[in-house]
Amino acid sequence: MSAATTRSRTTDRLCAEAVDLARSAAEEAAAPGVVGEHAGLVSEGDRVVTHYFECKELGYRGWRWAVTVARASRAKIVTLDEVVLLPGSDALLAPEWVPWSERLRPGDMGPGDLLPTDADDARLESGYTDDERLDPGYTGADEPTPNSPLSADMAELVEAEDAEVTPVVPAHLPAAPTRGSIASVAEELGLRRARVLSRYGLHIAADRWDEAFGAKTPMAQAAPATCVSCGFLQPIGGTLGQAFGVCANEFAPADGRVVSLAYGCGGHSEAAVMPTPPQPAQPVIDETRVDPFPLRPTQDTGSVPPQDDETAADLGHS
Repeated sequence: MSAATTRSRTTDRLCAEAVDLARSAAEEAAAPGVVGEHAGLVSEGDRVVTHYFECKELGYRGWRWAVTVARASRAKIVTLDEVVLLPGSDALLAPEWVPWSERLRPGDMGPGDLLPTDADDARLESGYTDDERLDPGYTGADEPTPNSPLSADMAELVEAEDAEVTPVVPAHLPAAPTRGSIASVAEELGLRRARVLSRYGLHIAADRWDEAFGAKTPMAQAAPATCVSCGFLQPIGGTLGQAFGVCANEFAPADGRVVSLAYGCGGHSEAAVMPTPPQPAQPVIDETRVDPFPLRPTQDTGSVPPQDDETAADLGHS
């Protein structure tokens, strides 16, 4: 072991006393008024010392300005090494960086934004995909069974039949998959996609749509009927078509949205006609009796109000 590695690290006196030099360097690198009090020093090596100063910059709680000074051997002049802003033990730090693929949320994409996917054909042919919502589509790697109508023997027969009609393929026609192969049939059916929706992708899509426009929403709970019997529901293809459709009612809250067949709203095509507002009953007037109504109310003076003849006669016989 060399002597340099066994030498004890002691704090150089001249470097430790160069606090003013270190402060001047920190104030020159920082904004005015953000360099605080001296917060100690650390010996980094022989004649190398780092001075720490508090940072008063807003948003940098617990950070410190670190100024390293050094002195050459047998020299009495301390020189500046570097000035950096370093976090302390209780510093306020930014959250850990997360890749964009994990930060992306539904609705984040805007006009002109592109969501790149892995376009490595070799990885797709091996059945690998970065997005677990997708599975590799037809890649041409699967060979038909010997007794399949799309086997190589059947393809040769089809080509022989075509040769009798058109012996030479016209040069202006684009190259097409071999007749009788899986690729040709898939191309005719429009199924030659590099990736298709996986079972997991189907499940999370169904959960997301059912949460927004499903049977448990307040709108569906108060609806007169479900969407499965609504004339405005437009069916969709595929596996999801067994449980979802598209609303085509312009006045419905889910117009143009994928809705569950168990969803419903007040815009159902078979909803009952809205009842007319109730009309108050006509007042009943008794025309067989006349109720006298005095023009001037009788004042409370203790006197008996005048009575009509019939009332007076009744009082006389009592």
